[in-house]
Formats: sequence, C-alpha cells, structure tokens
Amino acid sequence: MVSGFIFATGIENSNPTICHGTVRMDEMEKCGHYQYWRKDFELLEELGISFLRYGLPLHRTWLGPGRYDWSFADEAFEELYRRDIVPIVDLCHFGVPDWVGNFQNPDFPQLFSDYADAFARRFPWVQLYTPVNEMFICALFSGLYGWWNEQGREDLTFVTALKHLAKANVLSMQRILQARPDALFVQSESSEYFHAENPHAIKPAEIMNARRFLSLDLNYGRRVDSDVYEYLMDNGMTREEYHFFLANNLKHHCIMGNDYYMTNEHLVRADGRLKGSGEIFGYAVITHQYHDRYRMPVMHTETNSAQGPQGDEAVKWLRKQWANVLRVRNDGVPIVGFTWYSLTDQVDWDTSLRENNGHVNPLGLYDLGRSIRPVGEAYRQLIRDWKEVLPTQSVCLQVPIVAPSEHREEWAVRKRQQSVRTRIVVSQVRIQIPEE
Repeated sequence: MVSGFIFATGIENSNPTICHGTVRMDEMEKCGHYQYWRKDFELLEELGISFLRYGLPLHRTWLGPGRYDWSFADEAFEELYRRDIVPIVDLCHFGVPDWVGNFQNPDFPQLFSDYADAFARRFPWVQLYTPVNEMFICALFSGLYGWWNEQGREDLTFVTALKHLAKANVLSMQRILQARPDALFVQSESSEYFHAENPHAIKPAEIMNARRFLSLDLNYGRRVDSDVYEYLMDNGMTREEYHFFLANNLKHHCIMGNDYYMTNEHLVRADGRLKGSGEIFGYAVITHQYHDRYRMPVMHTETNSAQGPQGDEAVKWLRKQWANVLRVRNDGVPIVGFTWYSLTDQVDWDTSLRENNGHVNPLGLYDLGRSIRPVGEAYRQLIRDWKEVLPTQSVCLQVPIVAPSEHREEWAVRKRQQSVRTRIVVSQVRIQIPEE
C-alpha cells in the first residue's frame, strides 16, 4: 500500500472548443504529449514523483454511445502500470466530443457515466479519479462568460451547464464504485474569493462568494443558502434535480481538491464587473473557508506560475504555496497532497484558451523541449526534503492507496470486498436519517 503525502504533477489535457465549436483547443496536442508521452512518464521518475493527474483526450476516445477508441489509452496506461505510477484519472477536462454537443445537452450526465463505467472496467487497477475537472470554472467559462463550448452568456446557460456537470460527476462516481469499490475521488475545483472594491460592491461580492461553492455543494449534498436556492430555481433547476444531489452524495469517498492561482481572487465593482485582484488572502485563508464548509480531507490539486523575466518567479511561487500547505496542515486541516500543474509548459492559457495563438506559457516543471526548468529542480528537492518527514507527523493523514503493482495482492482484494460491505452499511444508515 502506498502511504504518505501525495506529491503530484499533471499532464494538461484541457480540450474545450471555441469559435462556436469549430476549433478544438487540445492541450495534449499543443504541448506535444501525443508525441512525447513515454518521455513525459520518464520525467516523473526523474523528479521522484509517483502520482500523476492524468486523463485521456475525451474527444478522441469517446466516439459515440458505447463506442470507444482505447488505442492510445491502452498504451499509455500500460506504461503507467509498468512504472508503478499512480494516476489520478481526469475523465472530463473542459470539453466533450463533437457528437455530444456541449454541456447544455441533458443527456450528457447519463452518457458520460457510461463512459466512466467503461473506463473503470477496462482499467480495474486504477483507484483515484477526478471524474469532472473544475466543474464551476467549466460552467462559468462555457455558460456565463461565453468563452468555450456552448459560449452562453446568461444565468440560465450557466446553471444548466453546472447541474449537468455536477450530475455527470455524481453518476460517474456511482458507476466507478460499482467497478472499483475502494475508489477515491479527488474533486479538483477552483478555490475562489471575490473582494468588494467599494461599499456599493458588497452585495454583488456576497452573491458571488455564495455561488462559488455551488459545484461542491451539489456534489457533496450540502443544502445551499436560501438566496442561492432561489437563484437555481429561477434559472432552470427543478426541485427534483436539486433533491437528487441531496440524496446521492458520496463525500465519504472524496478528497476535496482546491486549485489556487494568482488569478483566483477578484475585485468586484458596484455593477458586478470583475477584475483581477492578485493574491490578497492566499491559499491558506481560502482553503480554511472551504474546509470549514465541508469538513473533508483536502489536497492542493493545482497551482503554477510563469518562470518570469528574473527566472525565479515560479520557484518563489512554489515556496509560497508550500508554506501555505504547511500552514493549513499545522492548523489542523487534513491536507494530504500537493500538485504543481503541469509537468510541461502549456499553450494559450494566457488567453484562457479563448484564442488559438500558439503562445507558449512557461508554467511547467519542464519546457516543451522536455528540459527541466528551475521550478522543476526546486520541486524535486522539495520532495526529497519532505517526503519522509510528513508521514511521521500523523498516520491519520495518510490516504489508503493501492499501487498499480499491488492491485492483485490478496490484501488488496480483501480491501475492495470490505469496501463493498461498508458502502452497503453507509447507504442503509443514510436512508434511516431523516432530512433536516
């Protein structure tokens, strides 16, 4: 069994469409992963990293209802298995295949859960999943800001996208658990905060700060605030849809992943318009807010910064984020992992994938030529310094992960059987608890 703190990185696999569905922003293609995927997995061992946030190109793999092309998946996951790298499998990252359309499609949740089930049964040794990445951001950029996929610009399209993304996530967790009873889910979600620029902006900032929790509230079956409930009902969610989320939470299988970047905090103007505030509260303060709300294990699932003109800006950001991780851990928050995202530089995130410019963003542990950056050297040293220290602080902060090479061990099989029995008991107890 793998124990200890989870040091991770990721392969960027965003794939939304822009220009009304005519252009696919495939980050795996832009960053050269289809060509260098074997080299990319080799780099993980060079860094001393055994956990990888990784997903398939959904638009290339999921060809239609019940139709899949597993050719790339079989090769890539066989290599991860051979290297004993633990993937945190990212099944949907900002985009869907053309035949699905977009996140306004009411059939998407059920169709996607079929895909999740097919994946889990094809790769039964995979234990960790992020079924749908950053549901809030995906719904915001696709349904309200008009940037991606359906390019909606109203509350109705935002709520529709959000409820479909959240339901797809919940249904997929249910299906994956049927195939892998001890599966664990890392809900990678952006941790946001909205600061009022002046007294007239207090009300819109309060509304935005309530809505930032929506995707996790739905996934974890938490009753939303009364104003937010009215907002959902006014913009297309039905009572039956809302109660689906209250009745189907699986938070006891989940780790709450908090993503934090310099762009996660915002200044709100009186008219509701936003502009970036830069880092005011920081990861530690905002993560405390999320933990206070959900009381769940936490993982820092995404962060990065550009290398910058001085060459050390990313290293300084890494040190700052790590200091924040240690701070929340020392304050008693059960934080179990940290991620620099991603392994290599990215492309066109300077425009949030709204423009197909081919601009390389120097955010990775390695550049696109697969040469290590200063932040890669610093992260490798950080892992060496801390990997043996953190697990000794508390055995309660170690996640029970079965390594790929241990999947068929007798104790691992018993563990999965026990997970089935536990799920049955938990579901029976939940039925007996009256609603608040």
